[in-house]
Amino acid sequence: MRKIASIGIAIVLAAAIGGCGGSDGSGSTDEVKLAGLWPLSGPNATQGTDVLHGAELAVDVINNDHPGLALPLGPGKGLPGLNGAPVKLITGDTQGKPEIGAGEVDRLVTTEKVAAVIGSYQSGVTLTASQRAERLGVPFVNEASSSVALTDRGLKWFFRTGPTDETFARSMFDYLKARQAAGKQVRTVGIFHSNDQFGNDGAGVTEKIAAEAGLPVTVNVAFDPTAADLGSQVAQVRGKNPDVLFVLAYTDAAIKLMKTLDQLDYYPPALLAYGSGFADPAFATGLGALADGASSRAAWSSEIAAKRPAAKTVADLFQQRYGAPMTENSARAFTAVLALAQAIDAAKSVEPAKIRDALRALDVPGDQTIMPWTGIRFDDKGQNTGAAGVVEQMIDGKYRVVFPADLSSVQPVWPMSEAQR
Repeated sequence: MRKIASIGIAIVLAAAIGGCGGSDGSGSTDEVKLAGLWPLSGPNATQGTDVLHGAELAVDVINNDHPGLALPLGPGKGLPGLNGAPVKLITGDTQGKPEIGAGEVDRLVTTEKVAAVIGSYQSGVTLTASQRAERLGVPFVNEASSSVALTDRGLKWFFRTGPTDETFARSMFDYLKARQAAGKQVRTVGIFHSNDQFGNDGAGVTEKIAAEAGLPVTVNVAFDPTAADLGSQVAQVRGKNPDVLFVLAYTDAAIKLMKTLDQLDYYPPALLAYGSGFADPAFATGLGALADGASSRAAWSSEIAAKRPAAKTVADLFQQRYGAPMTENSARAFTAVLALAQAIDAAKSVEPAKIRDALRALDVPGDQTIMPWTGIRFDDKGQNTGAAGVVEQMIDGKYRVVFPADLSSVQPVWPMSEAQR
């Protein structure tokens, strides 16, 4: 009976996956269904919505003619490799919960018949959701989760377009070397991180790179991401007073941290965040002047985009459509959807295995993206080797690029408390 049941389940899954997108493999399909999986409700809904907007804009660029946009699939309508078929984005709300994310993958693949999944912003949700996609044999393209562990699992259907925390960490430690060369005191490091997949993995990477740089980690504080108060945890950091504090936190905690620093009248000389909540528009709007001085790694910047015509055009389209500036998170989602669409177009099919093979073979030059990267090329782990990061600092309510020097627009404010004056 167990064997019969297993065969029955396998047949159902094969039928479900085989029906994704409705293509017969000949390049004929009415539309290409893609799943977008993000936290659209709950404490991280602002970030999830921002990511969704980037994905929606990419779909608009693919489906509608943008003759002046010098990006793949910008001119013309739909996917030429599938006779102009449009892309349809079907969303799932993870609510920021790993188990719900995995369940949404089941629903979107078996019921909605999507050809691939994009998501899921939070590393912990991406972990479980991509494992479910692996079991179903469907490509999963991640846009913004940076946990190194995600591409160290040996998965065959997982691809990440953005940088890992290790890539970001190396950029930030290179920035610290430049600050040391400029005469700033950088002798000790502290880590303040959420006690979850994102925070714990990022803390481990920070410790690793700090050791390589010869900088001792004098304090490492994990906090409950749902905690109502961070006073005691910040007091632990203040007790050690590191020269640089690395932070991994989603939006609510990022805002609470900055408010707590103000309440305790304590600021480390430098605060370097791993994006996430610090990249959420709600961080600046919710804090006002209290956000000034914070620095963060970023995979994209509006200042860098201004130097690339295609990136500026996309940023302008985003502003016109949503009445808000494009962010790192929405830019990464835009890039992930466009990369996946290029793979599907090259495959000339919505069959999952053919899409996976096309993703493995994808080679997009940096100047054909809106990102400050060398391009999009996946290694055998599914990691984009062309992804890179910059360092920004919030100055007068706006993030400004401060590193690397050839891309910077202003000099960094050090110590960060000077930006509060």
